[in-house]
Amino acid sequence: MKKFFYVITLQYLGYRFHGWQKQPNVKTVHLMVDRTLNYILEGKRFKSLVSGRTDAMVSAENAAFELFLYEPIEDLQAFLALFNYNLPQDIRATGIREVDAKFNIIQHSKLKEYNYIFAFGDKFHPFCAPIITTILDDLDIDVMMEGAKLFEGKHYFKSYCFRPTDHGIYTRTIELCELVENTKYTANFFPEKTYMLRVKGKGFMRNQIRLMMGTLIDLGKGKLSLQDIKDSLKPENTSRMEYIAPASGLILSKIDFE
Repeated sequence: MKKFFYVITLQYLGYRFHGWQKQPNVKTVHLMVDRTLNYILEGKRFKSLVSGRTDAMVSAENAAFELFLYEPIEDLQAFLALFNYNLPQDIRATGIREVDAKFNIIQHSKLKEYNYIFAFGDKFHPFCAPIITTILDDLDIDVMMEGAKLFEGKHYFKSYCFRPTDHGIYTRTIELCELVENTKYTANFFPEKTYMLRVKGKGFMRNQIRLMMGTLIDLGKGKLSLQDIKDSLKPENTSRMEYIAPASGLILSKIDFE
């Protein structure tokens, strides 16, 4: 039976979801996407496969999944409009395109960018909670900016993987890692100054970005030094970074398929 293949890009606010992947008795993004597809496809056979899973409460500005069908979509834009009309308000499809059978959304080479948004030094408006992590203590932003650049390049990231094994591939390359003032995400209830960690790479391990962010927060508090970060990226290092920054500050910002 002939198959038809489509890539759909979407955005979602992850605050009320238990991540992407379907799990028993909890609400996930994949569950809501498949429920909506089943409804608009009127029970016709389909399969959806995401390019990479996100954890509970993590948001996405530009995620993507592949849709496998046994009948073609005659009007892509009409399908996209119908999909959006029936999705919950915290999920939005932004585009659809047809691909061929050679395309594999998991194995296809891609570059991902994650943003982590945070503010510090005070208790801020509760409306910030879905996308901004608040650190009540003071932080040394300048040293955190220095620390972020240490992650750039090819390093051994076993210390930045949740529950690593002895068989994982921990030598990874970070194309970009920088901590900057956030001007990308704004609202009138945000604090006067917020900050953003930008990280780009081809592949990330479980909780890697949040462990990197947690390490920078501990650096900003004076609990770690720049040398501690340098040492943590060496293959002979045996220490583990323990602080996983909260999930709600993390956003999958962009996926570029190469």
